Amino acid sequence: MEIRPPETDAEMRELIRAHGLSWRAAYDDILPESVLDAMTVDPTPEEVEGWAEGFGDADSAVFVAVVDGTVRGFVDVRWGEENTKSFVGPDEADVKAIYVHPGWWGEGVGTALLRRGLDALPDRVEAVRLEAFADNDVGARFYEARGFERVDTGEVEIAGETYPTAIYARNC
Repeated sequence: MEIRPPETDAEMRELIRAHGLSWRAAYDDILPESVLDAMTVDPTPEEVEGWAEGFGDADSAVFVAVVDGTVRGFVDVRWGEENTKSFVGPDEADVKAIYVHPGWWGEGVGTALLRRGLDALPDRVEAVRLEAFADNDVGARFYEARGFERVDTGEVEIAGETYPTAIYARNC
């Protein structure tokens, strides 16, 4: 397995596909079918370009896990007030996203991505936080097994509905 920044449009397409398939599998019992069906698994060139532009900030790092020549997941970590959510402090970073193709869950891909994302953080970052759906048991087990603790709650609105979230944190 190789963990590195995405290099081509084809890898960005695979990243987006892994994201969409992961959403569909992980949130099947949390979100409505219409929301899950709307998750892109076959992105257009415009969607690929939009995602690539969204990953361009200086205070961020994005890495993909490539196995057998195919992207199997990605992590997006961000720091700095302009790039993070309101629950992230000035000396903290945000795991904005970490998604693994469901066929690769339990194979160490997510752990390797998380490790690489945390290694990329600036030295001034003392802790990292993230937000996950409160009912996402798979995510909770993953984060807690890697030293994260549930420290707060929040909520997110998707398609006009509000869903409870859990805020997790761990020291770097």
